[in-house]
Amino acid sequence: MRLFRGILQVPYMPLKRASRGRKKGGKGSSDRVQCSNCGATVPRDKAKKVTSRLNLVEHSLAKELRAQGAYIASPTVLKYYCISCAIHFGILKIRSADSRRQTGRLR
Repeated sequence: MRLFRGILQVPYMPLKRASRGRKKGGKGSSDRVQCSNCGATVPRDKAKKVTSRLNLVEHSLAKELRAQGAYIASPTVLKYYCISCAIHFGILKIRSADSRRQTGRLR
């Protein structure tokens, strides 16, 4: 650190990730959600959101019912995972230092 024209200059620390591990940008704090696996509370913009469809009827029975003109509902299930659980379940992969700084879709 050195004094430059009366202002103390501090060198910047390097970032490990360009997004700092979150999707909030500069909006301040965000609300928290609970991890679907371990129950940890995680900021909503940091948690990994996974949506999936739930089949209520077996495939063979659903095929017969659709042939007769029936509508079979398949509700969507929304789950939030903390980072450690997302890595454990394979939703996220461990990336190298160069690829951590790249922005874009991972899944």
